[in-house]
Amino acid sequence: MTLLDVRNVKKVYTTRFGGNKVEALRNITFSVEQGEYLAIMGESGSGKTTLLNVLASIDKPTDGSIQLNGKEISQIRDGELAKFRREHLGFVFQDFNLLDSFSLGDNICLPLVLAGEKYDTIAPKLQKVAKYVHIEQLLNKYPYEVSGGQKQRAAVCRAIITEPELILADEPTGALDSKSTTDLLDAFENIHQSGQSIVMVTHSTAAAARAGRVLFIKDGEIYHQIYRGDMTNDMMYKKISDTLTLLLSQGGEA
Repeated sequence: MTLLDVRNVKKVYTTRFGGNKVEALRNITFSVEQGEYLAIMGESGSGKTTLLNVLASIDKPTDGSIQLNGKEISQIRDGELAKFRREHLGFVFQDFNLLDSFSLGDNICLPLVLAGEKYDTIAPKLQKVAKYVHIEQLLNKYPYEVSGGQKQRAAVCRAIITEPELILADEPTGALDSKSTTDLLDAFENIHQSGQSIVMVTHSTAAAARAGRVLFIKDGEIYHQIYRGDMTNDMMYKKISDTLTLLLSQGGEA
């Protein structure tokens, strides 16, 4: 079943004084199935972050259609966007975006508190998501008391506690060391195996190698796709590396 359907999406930015136009996305078309784990890669300036922003309804496409479970995202009124994101999307950012004055548990629960849920229903949900990423013993600690990897796992819990239809992750391993990266990717894999749909923008070949499909963006267009099939993580890593090498050989810096 198709969860996310992206059709002929374009995004054009006009410079401050209207003299020049930059086409960041050009006729982007792809879909994401329910329960799919998709990674998006590309050189700097390729348009992958712009694509994530329009999928997140943070930015609106200049043209084209983006539907989440049949609902046209670009047609949602500005006053309803925050509610839509809170109810349907989960976000994981490179810099964690945790509140230092809140414990990890309070940070994780914040979306549910903002939605008006009662503590009696929030508490079991908190324990459930904490177990997914193995931070049950850290819920009373504050962000400044834990490692970057533990902060990011808390951020993942915050993203999934609302049971969103889709998780959007923007360079989630970008600020982590290799051990923390592995732990986080294990957590993502665990969450994906529970049926969660994930779209992740990343520069990391190791991160992308965990996905079921990798979409490569070049100059605002879809350049290539790799489907996992029966490939192991090592085989995916090699396939992705070869594709990135090809991108480099055609100009640009991956």
